[in-house]
Amino acid sequence: MGAIVQLTATTTPEVGTVATLRAQLERVQGRRLDAPVLPVLPALASLLPGGGLRPGAAYSLPRSTSVLLALLAQPSQSGSWCGVIGVPRLGAEAAEGLGVDLARLVLIPDPGARWLAVTSTVAEVLPVVAVRPSGRAADGEIARLAARLRDRGAVLLVQGPWPQAEAVLEVGEPTWEGVGRGHGYLSGREVTITSSSRRWPRSRRTRVMLPDAAGHVSAVPERMRSLQQVGAAESLRSVAEDASLTRAVG
Repeated sequence: MGAIVQLTATTTPEVGTVATLRAQLERVQGRRLDAPVLPVLPALASLLPGGGLRPGAAYSLPRSTSVLLALLAQPSQSGSWCGVIGVPRLGAEAAEGLGVDLARLVLIPDPGARWLAVTSTVAEVLPVVAVRPSGRAADGEIARLAARLRDRGAVLLVQGPWPQAEAVLEVGEPTWEGVGRGHGYLSGREVTITSSSRRWPRSRRTRVMLPDAAGHVSAVPERMRSLQQVGAAESLRSVAEDASLTRAVG
């Protein structure tokens, strides 16, 4: 197990017009629209604009440690240092199990009331910073942090609501595998992750194993999703038939 660092030319008019619009958008948004993104695990790529974490952007996450660790896994494996602030119960074994490289993980379990200042400072030196806010932050402080993220090209993952988030992730519909008729060993948890972004006309959702039987993150095979949908439809039909029969008898 690794060690965690813990701290208390000429262009046509058409091309020129496109370039001008792009430059204006980039100036307003504070980042290049075609900038490369930090990679994430394949099971999560479809949930993020550009297929990864965009430098200079913030993401709003649920208060799920598993989702957070799953997003940190690939960046840390690819060489990016990651910091987690304000999550005292985050376990090294769980992090490593979901693929996080502990040698590139910095933990600050209890930043105190100055969590936003600590986050801003860490964003100066680490490319990926995750935080669980312990209180409200003033609009001016949030704006200054956003400017720092754009300046340093850092990614911010926030467990909770966050203004101007690149994407908002939500998790739901959990089911466990390995449990028979009231007994058995839990071998995996299946959840639905939904992502909303101002870059998309509608939300996206995917079913993932978090974790799967091997303790990793993987997408639920399409065949399994189809079987689940059929099963759900049959259950609804059964309920409807039962209700109809009850009315007829009554």
